[in-house]
Amino acid sequence: MNTDQAGTPNNYLKAIRLINIGEDRCAFEIGKIPIRQHINAHYFFAQTDVSTLENIPHPAPRRQYVITLKGKLRFTVSNGETFIIEPGIILIANDTRGEGHTWEVVDGNEWERIYIPLEDGSDDYFIAD
Repeated sequence: MNTDQAGTPNNYLKAIRLINIGEDRCAFEIGKIPIRQHINAHYFFAQTDVSTLENIPHPAPRRQYVITLKGKLRFTVSNGETFIIEPGIILIANDTRGEGHTWEVVDGNEWERIYIPLEDGSDDYFIAD
């Protein structure tokens, strides 16, 4: 089987996108992003601290990809729904206003991640399931 054929599962990474919905609330969508896709970004940074925003509702400070390298987290959105982020699942933080989301580490006490801020107006390449 050729893994370079369009439409095969190996051509995508699993992704979850946080979004704003009416009344400045937050929800999420499950989907994917294509591999080998150029992202319009000029820098990235890494973070390991988990004490600053864990369990505190907050919106994303900017549109960004969040790439988890180590850790397993439960995210909760405004309506109480939850999802799990762990290595292999890309988080696209697009909930830049309102209540935002919370998160908590559910396995261990570490979250190593890389943030890739997206340029204003650029496509995040997310494809909803």
